[in-house]
Amino acid sequence: MKKKLTPKEVKTFVIDYAIIILGCFIYAVSMALFSSPNDIAPGGVMGISILINHILPVFPIGILSLVLNIPLFIWGGIEIGWKYLSRSLSATIISSLMIDAFELEFIASFVKPYTGNPLLVCVFGGILCGAGMSLIFNRGGSTGGTDIVSRIMHKKKPHISLGKFMVLCDAFVVAAAAIVYGNIENALYAIVFIFASSKIVDIIVYGFARNNGKLLFIVTAHYDEVTELILRDIDRGVTLLNAQGGYNKDDKKVILCAVRPNQVHQTTVLVHSVDPSAFVIVTTAGTISGEGFESDGLS
Repeated sequence: MKKKLTPKEVKTFVIDYAIIILGCFIYAVSMALFSSPNDIAPGGVMGISILINHILPVFPIGILSLVLNIPLFIWGGIEIGWKYLSRSLSATIISSLMIDAFELEFIASFVKPYTGNPLLVCVFGGILCGAGMSLIFNRGGSTGGTDIVSRIMHKKKPHISLGKFMVLCDAFVVAAAAIVYGNIENALYAIVFIFASSKIVDIIVYGFARNNGKLLFIVTAHYDEVTELILRDIDRGVTLLNAQGGYNKDDKKVILCAVRPNQVHQTTVLVHSVDPSAFVIVTTAGTISGEGFESDGLS
């Protein structure tokens, strides 16, 4: 029998998807009004879609991105699980449709792309791209594409960071852009765009310190199940601390878990899905180093 959602879980779900939709809109503005009209392919599947659209304008960028993402999502679902990909799939579909919506006549008539100074295009387009992606990341989603490929490859070769896999994917698209557009200038502008968006993601999602993080102290009677889910779905290690209740003097287990700031919400929701009465304390860790935090490409 399917578990009935509590009002709190419904509220969390609605807020999560409202923020994801807002992030998709900001991301779509970046692609439709800044990147694509100025022949800037900012890496990933979206960059490949922009290049294909330049060669074959009959195919809309959003639909191209969606079609190219289908085999990646199937591959990702097999390799890393469909549960992780559900919000990413939603974000990919929504952002793709929003990008193409800007091409509709009744919208294009009063919303015009910016085609002025290329450097301003890269800076402000990159800022919008990074802001949109950050909102999506913070709610457990992604825009698909290279994020899925990088996670799969990192799973197969964990000694190579996620960041390095993503850089390799973006470098391939940037190199292709130089060939498709017939000049190196567009490729260089794409690098500036990628740099600006990545910096915004760093600031919004991870804070100014690259090696900062959050510590979660989780008190729950279902510590075995919660531990298993954190290890599997969040991909973070946990430590079980022996403790004693101050009132009943009963023995307890406290789960200590270090995560990235963008994983706090997802982890908390996961814990409460197992034990709605779990007690969760979140505190900031100024610096975290060691296995996991240096191998994920974010340190």
